[in-house]
Amino acid sequence: MEDLYSIGDVARRTGLSVSAIRFYSDAGIISPTDRTGAGYRHYDIRAVAGLELVRTLRELGASLDDIRQLLTDQITLPDLATAHLALVERQLSRFQARRAVLRTIVRQRSTTAQVSLMHKLVSMSDDERVQLIEEFWTDVTAGLDVQGFFVDYLRPWWPALPAEPTAEQLEAWIELADMVQDAEFRAAVRRFFADTFAPAAAHGPATTPTEDDVEQQVAFLTEARAAAEAGVPVDSPRARELAGRWVAWMAARAGDPNTADIRRRLVDADPGPPVARHVELLGRYTSLTATVNGVPQPHTPDAPASVWLHAAVANTTK
Repeated sequence: MEDLYSIGDVARRTGLSVSAIRFYSDAGIISPTDRTGAGYRHYDIRAVAGLELVRTLRELGASLDDIRQLLTDQITLPDLATAHLALVERQLSRFQARRAVLRTIVRQRSTTAQVSLMHKLVSMSDDERVQLIEEFWTDVTAGLDVQGFFVDYLRPWWPALPAEPTAEQLEAWIELADMVQDAEFRAAVRRFFADTFAPAAAHGPATTPTEDDVEQQVAFLTEARAAAEAGVPVDSPRARELAGRWVAWMAARAGDPNTADIRRRLVDADPGPPVARHVELLGRYTSLTATVNGVPQPHTPDAPASVWLHAAVANTTK
């Protein structure tokens, strides 16, 4: 004869309370296998397993109707699990956002107004986040001949919060979104770009870089960065060869056959201060963007690409 368990034994095996087992019995979820002459409920091992399943499903948020349909084969377990997985993931996303806001409040000792802003920032849609960043870059490059192209060129490096961000990514997004809305930060970046691009823009539309121009310039800087990070001396044959190609390309783009004049102008245009200012001004923005995008933090070598390349050009004049 199969073993039967009293309601007290079932409670100890399943972790349910006696009252909960009675409730599930009266609700028609899991009925007792037998009753004694005195009316005491007894359950066999299948009923015990059923009650353990009911407890698990209830902890996962399943309703009594869901469980009843499952046990009467009106719904499959995978279908039920799929529905509740979606619910749990939505709840998890909300909890991650709340944790990011709370951690930021604790770290920054935020005010009530800042809390409202943070909640708004983490609740933004993808389109709203893109619009915020695009509006920032459009604003800080306003008035430059290269504005439209520059904004499009930077688009691949914009922050893009993933569908399931970590708490660290959410915290980085809160700080970044707050940063790009700060009027003083915008004004500083706007002045920096105006100072950096105004000399080139002053030469008129003919000097406005095309997409091919930017791609070629990026190719030169990429090659220079690799050389700088590898420790290649700026007076080495490799550096001189790269500097020569760059000067020749700049001369061809300017329509000026006098490469000596182009070389002199490049040497005079010391990129050191602008590079240092760029790192100082936008270093945190770049770092936060890397965190939001889940990519390695950018590495700034002792000799950035543009500084190394200009130094290589200067050595070709010696």
